[in-house]
Amino acid sequence: MLSASSEPVMPTALKILIAGGFGVGKTTMVGSVSEVPPLETEERITEASYGIDDLAGVEGKTSTTVAMDFGRITISPQLVLYLFGTPGQDRFWFMWDDLALGALGAVVLADTRRLDASFASVDFFEERQIPFAVGVNCFDGRRESTSQDVRSALALDPSTPVILCDVRDRNSSKTVLLALLEAARAQAFARMSPMAGR
Repeated sequence: MLSASSEPVMPTALKILIAGGFGVGKTTMVGSVSEVPPLETEERITEASYGIDDLAGVEGKTSTTVAMDFGRITISPQLVLYLFGTPGQDRFWFMWDDLALGALGAVVLADTRRLDASFASVDFFEERQIPFAVGVNCFDGRRESTSQDVRSALALDPSTPVILCDVRDRNSSKTVLLALLEAARAQAFARMSPMAGR
């Protein structure tokens, strides 16, 4: 007979979305932190997508996510994070509502060269009151903007974390995820506060 202490522990699973515009680094971020080989739905960009997908600023991009990316991080035996990278092109946005179901929060990746590509993602999570953090992906190590510059340009609430990062680097990506978890915790406590309904 098994004792209570030898029974397997069923971890709590938390769902986090990695979102943002086309070509901001979502697939790269999932791959940099996942402890398992990430599931990717990358396909080559073909001539059929020209004129449909906006390649401005990412002209050298040769592949794109057509469904989602998936990765996993075990925080402890009791806690596992499941990461879902969303597709960035407008034509795949119909999937976002389904991907967002049950999500604890999201990381919105931003590219300062194309900040306008972040507005739709920010609006999506604000409208649904899903906590999010903004990860400013500093391509090639460029840090031309400060986190405050990005906060102002995206008209973000002061409680929304904005972190400069390099999504190719595991520790840098983890820093963004930790900022999101802290923001989600703070928002959950704020909702539970007796003063929240007043």
